[in-house]
Amino acid sequence: MKPLKLRWQSKTVLLAVFPAVGAQLVLETERWLTDSPSVAACVLGLSAVLGLVAWRARAASPAGAWAGAALAASLMFSTAAVPCVPWRTAVVPMVAVLVLTSLATRLGRQRKEALGTAEKRSGRVAAQVAANLGTAALVAMTPARLWMADTGWLRADAWGLGLLYAPMLAALCESAADTVSSELGQVLSGRPRMITTLRTMEPGTDGAISLSGTLAGAAAALLVAATGAAALAGGWRIGVVGAAGGIFGLLFDSLLGATLERRGWLNNDAVNFISTWSAAALALALLAAAPYLGLQ
Repeated sequence: MKPLKLRWQSKTVLLAVFPAVGAQLVLETERWLTDSPSVAACVLGLSAVLGLVAWRARAASPAGAWAGAALAASLMFSTAAVPCVPWRTAVVPMVAVLVLTSLATRLGRQRKEALGTAEKRSGRVAAQVAANLGTAALVAMTPARLWMADTGWLRADAWGLGLLYAPMLAALCESAADTVSSELGQVLSGRPRMITTLRTMEPGTDGAISLSGTLAGAAAALLVAATGAAALAGGWRIGVVGAAGGIFGLLFDSLLGATLERRGWLNNDAVNFISTWSAAALALALLAAAPYLGLQ
């Protein structure tokens, strides 16, 4: 249960994500219905199916499942082209996130229930979905990409336009890494250590990490980065930038948990949302440094 005094943070995350996503869905649906109705039908139909599957699989509550469907549609609209080829859109790394986190949540459930750290069997609620996937949808929206191109951050060729998706991919990598690290760390390791002091703590303690959990989270980030690199333009370099951002965000999430969350200043939804933004921010920093790092 979220502390009552901090539930406003979960509501703030919802308000930060869904007005913009909702407006995008309305505008993009209208545009694609005019330009290419098949793209609109593909995006809306597939996202609805994903929401239904998440609900039926109990990976999310009804509200959480439809929040996820809206975010899936947003990501697809931001990366769609004519003709609509779903496996060439951002829905691919998003599905990778959902599969990895769902498997990690289910693995060792009995042990987690004994520890009192297991996720609810009803699945994630809308605020949790927004906190984990909302950043990716926001940074992938067309206005953000056009701003980056117009300001001259990257040259407007296939490589440059492909790498514009790196901040979105980094946010998805962080979401997968955080959940997998937390869920598998409780199963694969004993007592974790606080990231700030290295003192041993009870499993599930905010800010406590383990080597096995961290490695599992890094592996999840790499897998999501690989799927994103395969689906989107930009090649291996978008995967490198996305994975780097995701792993950075994973460690930043633990730092926030050990400090602000443990002090009762942030709840878990706020920590997750901020951490995905930190991943996207590092990806942006790497984009700015790309010419000096040999990534262009």
